[in-house]
Amino acid sequence: MSNNLTIRPANDADREFIFGLSPRLAEVAGLPWHTDAVMKKMQDDYIAEVIDNPGAAKITLIAEKDNILLGFIHACSHKDSISGEICGTVPLLAVSPNTQGLGVGKALMKAAENWAQEQGYRLLHLEVFANNNKAQGFYQNLGFAAETLHMIKEI
Repeated sequence: MSNNLTIRPANDADREFIFGLSPRLAEVAGLPWHTDAVMKKMQDDYIAEVIDNPGAAKITLIAEKDNILLGFIHACSHKDSISGEICGTVPLLAVSPNTQGLGVGKALMKAAENWAQEQGYRLLHLEVFANNNKAQGFYQNLGFAAETLHMIKEI
């Protein structure tokens, strides 16, 4: 898939595509103690908050091939909760379901890593839903390792 794959900065015209992937992001969370409506609202609100956050060092990138949008990634600055060091983080990564496994996510992650290095960051942080085993495997294959685990119990 990497042949003719273009990674470019997102623009206002890409917002519909980005928000169009929100249901997919909500779905893969796999949190049965939250309704689908709650997860969808959370994801929509989160995308808007992260992308529109003024003042933070950030970038939103689009992957496309032959003018067809395939996925997006958002990276921004983050304060490491252990060291206090400013690093990069990837709070959002999504690819169209029909392009999963074709290298789009990997290319977007590489672009975010390059951006973080250009910012002078030593670390790149991300969070993934605990039930999203597919995403966890993807990130582990890219060299990410778990640092903390946030747990919850429905009572």
